[in-house]
Amino acid sequence: MAENIKEKFRESGGYVASQQLLNAVNVAMLLQKPLLIKGEPGTGKTMLAQAAASALNRKLIIWNIKSTTKAQDGLYVYDVVQRLYDSQFGGKDVANIEQYIKLGKLGEAFSSDEDIILLIDEIDKADIEFPNDLLWELDRMEFNIPETGKTITAKKRPVVIITSNAEKELPDAFLRRCVFHYIEFPSKELMEEIVRVHFPDLEQNVLDASLEAFYRLRALSGIQKKPATSELVDWIRALTLSGIPVEKITFDLPFAGVLLKKNEDLDTLERSRRSGFRR
Repeated sequence: MAENIKEKFRESGGYVASQQLLNAVNVAMLLQKPLLIKGEPGTGKTMLAQAAASALNRKLIIWNIKSTTKAQDGLYVYDVVQRLYDSQFGGKDVANIEQYIKLGKLGEAFSSDEDIILLIDEIDKADIEFPNDLLWELDRMEFNIPETGKTITAKKRPVVIITSNAEKELPDAFLRRCVFHYIEFPSKELMEEIVRVHFPDLEQNVLDASLEAFYRLRALSGIQKKPATSELVDWIRALTLSGIPVEKITFDLPFAGVLLKKNEDLDTLERSRRSGFRR
């Protein structure tokens, strides 16, 4: 697996990352351990895997986790219903069980002849036992299929990136096997770099006013769902397309519904406006 050690992830494709995050990716590859990324929504956790795949010239496989997802889903699924149907009506040789085995995302990553980045996205959405159920597979990079008697072993060890929105705590046994990094919400300086990627020709006074209002809004007491980077980008796009004067950006915070997605937060903003948000 020496090729992983030689690779280094650097900023790529417009993805702006802190040096600490770049180091975390490279250390995880060096140690051949999964990289667990936590952070509030909108801090670029999912985009990290996309940027790493682009920078390292690797294929990206994404396993999106839901509340109903089981670890087994990522390994393989045995379609016993289709086999039963074929035995009755299909006229197939149902003795060949392999034709009814469909690999999941983890199975695809292990079986691929290509270099892979596997993103296990939002692992904290699943049942609390889900991470522990993957310990063996992520440690050994293999799993068994009892129905066929075969063992699927990774042809090339994938780089595994796991994201979590910290909706629930993950088991200690799982955490011990990961390299961990928490993505802090970008500072105003880093956010300026991020916005410049999307709007390279944006006038500096518009950018300054937008960032000033955005960070003041995030700091507002009582906001339940703080706006994130994606909302800021959408908001600036709305501001530039509408031609709103710079002074109105700072004082009126127009199109607040692009930034805030809860009635309660819009009410909080309105109360703050009346009591001096503009100052």
